[in-house]
Amino acid sequence: MSRDLRPPVDILYYEIVQEQASALGRMGHTLERALARLREFDAAHAASELPAAMPPARRKLVMEAGEALWMFVVQREASGLRDSRHIMRTYNVPGEVQLCMGPIPAPSKPTSK
Repeated sequence: MSRDLRPPVDILYYEIVQEQASALGRMGHTLERALARLREFDAAHAASELPAAMPPARRKLVMEAGEALWMFVVQREASGLRDSRHIMRTYNVPGEVQLCMGPIPAPSKPTSK
């Protein structure tokens, strides 16, 4: 039986870095899927078909992609990767998604009197 002779703090650091990398991968895949759903929606609905006001279904997809982007950026920043321009270029994130980057607001509950 081989014994790990590294100091416990090094072993813990290794585990933390592994989890950070895993979380970044999950967040990246979530962003990719959200952007793919938005692109599929846009491809299925020609630009000429979209009314001046954004359809609620598309708006929901944009908001979901914005939340996925926000989660990915926050995870990267927590890992020490502060420049998000690389993400925007690599994932080809539309400007409208960048503008709504953040958590999706919880639906408001009706107040009872």
